[in-house]
Amino acid sequence: MNGENELDEESLHDSEELPTRRPHPIIVAASLTARGGVLWLPVAGLLVLAGREKAAKHALTAAIVAMPLGHLVSLFVHRRRPRVPAMPARRALPEHPDSSSFPSKHAVTAAAFGTATALVDREAAVFVTPVVLLVAYSRLRTRVHWPTDVLGGLAIGAVVALAQAGIGRSARARATACRLAAMVRPVFSDHS
Repeated sequence: MNGENELDEESLHDSEELPTRRPHPIIVAASLTARGGVLWLPVAGLLVLAGREKAAKHALTAAIVAMPLGHLVSLFVHRRRPRVPAMPARRALPEHPDSSSFPSKHAVTAAAFGTATALVDREAAVFVTPVVLLVAYSRLRTRVHWPTDVLGGLAIGAVVALAQAGIGRSARARATACRLAAMVRPVFSDHS
């Protein structure tokens, strides 16, 4: 068995911990509205209405850069999606994507938006982060991605936002990058 299959099998085992019944409508809505990054437009609008224009601008810019990057990565990393078409959790979404599973583009865009928000405005991040996590969870819960697809997407999105912030110029961005690396390292170290 090659490394990818082993990784899929381990991820599938982790996915089996999730309920198989149909997800709550909020989870389904999070997944559907985040498609193509659409969800982040009204979230940015709410940030602007709350007087957080700088956070909205940085977050949208990071998301706009991250989305095509996620698609570019998926052109080179061909990974099958979980095969569970009859499961109620999977049937909750009207879409049946057949593109490469890695990375989750929903997670890439969400993490870029959320990380950019956190780097610019920590108070705003308190409200944005739960939405980011809900979108990431929705992709697992509806069984359209392996857990490592979502983790990889979150990591890619965070890196895009950190790069946008100018890691070399900002002590806060460097500190955030170090914390992110420390959190992500154990996840990927077992599979390298």
